[in-house]
Amino acid sequence: MAYLDEFLLIALAHFFAVASPGPDFAIVLKQSIQQGRANALWTSFGVGMAILLHVSYCLLGVAVLLTQSPNVFMALKYLAGAYLAYIGVQALRSAKPATPEQPVMAGNKVSESSWVAFRRGFLTNALNPKATLFFMSLFTLVISQSTPLIIQAGYGLYMAVATWLWFSFLSLVLSKPQVRGFFQRSGHWFDRGIGVILIALAIRIVV
Repeated sequence: MAYLDEFLLIALAHFFAVASPGPDFAIVLKQSIQQGRANALWTSFGVGMAILLHVSYCLLGVAVLLTQSPNVFMALKYLAGAYLAYIGVQALRSAKPATPEQPVMAGNKVSESSWVAFRRGFLTNALNPKATLFFMSLFTLVISQSTPLIIQAGYGLYMAVATWLWFSFLSLVLSKPQVRGFFQRSGHWFDRGIGVILIALAIRIVV
């Protein structure tokens, strides 16, 4: 109870951070529509587990090194931008309009394995400089240095679980037949749209 105020502040800040549209939302939307519920849930699990990575390097003090090494942080930004751009280009390449000889159905995408879905979600969040900055700020400005490490780790576990549950909820909603059907009726236009969004997010992260 002694750290209740601190926890509530962290929970509030985390809620606004995780609910704001960004790369995590875009990738969960993409997987929900193109791959279905099970795949999107694995992607959401990957996003949640990436939170533990951010928490771990903050607890170990690596976050301080990042703040003192602009070159390393810039390298992370370019890596994140390249990864999102790669996914965006893939979406654009798969957005070829149907031909009379080979009709393309949005619902007939090649299914991804659970591991690929998990890895996609994990890397999207782990490489996101926005998430890096958020957790560095949280652990240096909001959480007191006198807070025991076990309590700080508890904060991190809460944020990982809350992130996983939030995106799992979105996966369940976005993968409903009515929602998938709405997007899939747009066919390759949805693929093009999500590809452009991912590339735009990549550019935004870099600049």
